[in-house]
Amino acid sequence: MKRVLTIQDISCLGKCSLTIALPVISALGSETVILPTAVLSTHTMFRNFTCKDLSDQIRPIADHWKSEGVAFDAIYTGYLGTVEQIDQIKELFRSFRGENTTIIVDPVMADNGKLYPAFDMDYVKKNARLCGEADIIMPNITEAALMTGMEYREEYDEAYIKELLARLNELGAGISVLTGVSLEKGKTGVMGYERGTGEYYVYQNRRIDAAYHGTGDLFSSTCVGEIMRGKDWRDAMRIAADYTAHTIEVTLGNPDKPWYGVDFEATIPELIGME
Repeated sequence: MKRVLTIQDISCLGKCSLTIALPVISALGSETVILPTAVLSTHTMFRNFTCKDLSDQIRPIADHWKSEGVAFDAIYTGYLGTVEQIDQIKELFRSFRGENTTIIVDPVMADNGKLYPAFDMDYVKKNARLCGEADIIMPNITEAALMTGMEYREEYDEAYIKELLARLNELGAGISVLTGVSLEKGKTGVMGYERGTGEYYVYQNRRIDAAYHGTGDLFSSTCVGEIMRGKDWRDAMRIAADYTAHTIEVTLGNPDKPWYGVDFEATIPELIGME
C-alpha cells in the first residue's frame, strides 16, 4: 500500500484541508499520514473561529518519524500559514524524499486576483521556492501570476495561460498545472505542462455557476490519490476535475449553508469507480 503524507491545517468543523485530504486519499487506497500545521475550531468562513499554530510541533514530529525509519511514497502540501512553516517543510522534503517519493505542492495563498488575509509578498516568494522543490505543482491563476510576477487577468486566452505555465516551469517543478482555467464560455478546467516532454495538456468540463469552500482541496486531494493509484498525471487531473464538478452539482441540491463546503461524503463511492 502506498503511504502519503499530507501537510496542511485541520479544521475541527468544516470541509477543507485535512478534513478533505484524509478521507479522499484514504478512499482511493493509500495510507494517509497527516501533519497538521494548525488546528482551527472551524474553517475560516465561520465567525470567531479559534486557531492554534503548530509550527513548534513540525520538527519534533518529523524527527520522531525519522528515528522510526518512516518513508513516504508522496508528500502533499496544502495551506501553510507562515513563512517559517514553509522553511520547515522544505527541510522535511529533504529529510524524507526518497528515490521514488513524489512531492506535490498546492501553494494555497490567493484567489480572484488577491492574496488571502495575513499573507504578503515575502510569503509569495517563499511559496515559489517551495514549488521549486516539487515534482508537481497545482496553483490557481492568481497564485501563478503572483509567483511569476505576471499580470493577473480576469479575461485571458490560451497564449496567456501558456506563458504562465512557461514562467512556472522556471521555478523548477517537473509538472506545472494551472487550475480554474476557462478557455471557452461555459467551460472550466485545467491546463498543464510537463518539463520532460515539453507537452501541454488541456482539459475542460462544464462550468457550474456556484462557489463552495474547499473545492480546491477536493481537486488536489483527488489528484494525489489518483496518482498514487498509478494514474498518469493527465488522467488524475481529468478525474479530479470531473469529480469536483460532479460533487458541486450534488451539493447544489442542499440549499443550506452554501459557504460550508461540498458534500463529498455522498460522492466518494462514485469516485472510487471513476476512470
